[in-house]
Amino acid sequence: MDALRKDIHNSDVPLVCRSCEARHGGVCGALTTEQLSELSRFTSRKTINTGAELHGQGEPVRSYANILRGVVKLTKMMPDGRQQIVGLQFAPDFIGRPFSSESALSAEAATDTEVCALPKAALDRMANNSPDLERRLHNQALIELDEARDWMLTLGRKTAREKVASFLYLIATHIDPDKAEVLQFELPLTRQDIGDFLGLTIETVSRQMTKLRQEKIIHVENNRNVTVHNLATLAEVAGVDR
Repeated sequence: MDALRKDIHNSDVPLVCRSCEARHGGVCGALTTEQLSELSRFTSRKTINTGAELHGQGEPVRSYANILRGVVKLTKMMPDGRQQIVGLQFAPDFIGRPFSSESALSAEAATDTEVCALPKAALDRMANNSPDLERRLHNQALIELDEARDWMLTLGRKTAREKVASFLYLIATHIDPDKAEVLQFELPLTRQDIGDFLGLTIETVSRQMTKLRQEKIIHVENNRNVTVHNLATLAEVAGVDR
C-alpha cells in the first residue's frame, strides 16, 4: 500500500498505472517507469462479464492480460468435447503464455472481471530487452507449475472433505491475500463447477459444505456467500501448511 501511495503522487509513472495495485504484484512490477510509459501506450482496461471468454483453446495468441479484479477459470477440452477446469487465476495473475503462438487453454471469466490487456508483440519485444521482466514472467510460470503440482496432490490423495476445504482455502487466501482469520467472499464457481474442479459429484460437494457449516468452520448464505470463521481451522481440515 505504501508503494501504491508513492505511485499516485509520482508524476513519472503513467496516469493509468498510478492507482493500479496489481502493478506491484504482477509482471509490471519488474518494469522501470520508462518501460511502464512505453507499455502503457498499448494497454487497455477491459471489463469481462461473468461467463465471457477471454481466449479460447487453440486460438492464436494476440494479447496477454493482467487480472486487476475478479477470478478467471482455465479449462482444457478433449477432442470429444469433454472439458475439465484445470486452474483458477486471481489478481494480479498474468493470463497467457509468453512467446507462445497458440493458446493451450481456454480462459473464461468466473466472475465479473477487470483486466489490463497487453498486446503480445509489445510485451514480447519488451521481455527480450528486459532481463527483469523476462525473469518475472519465468517466475510466474514456475509458480503456476508449483500450484499445479499441489493441486495434483489434492485431486489424487485427499479425501472429499479435504478437497472441499482445500478449495475454500484457495479462494479465501487468494481473494484476501492478507489472510485475516475471519473472511467473507462469494464463491466464483457453481457447485457443479466445483465438483468438476475437484473430481467430485455435486451431491458430494454439497454434503461436505453442509458438514463444514454444521461444524461452524464456515457459514453459507444464498448458496454462494461464504464466511470462514477461522482460517487456521480451515487450513487444518484441508491439510494445508500455512
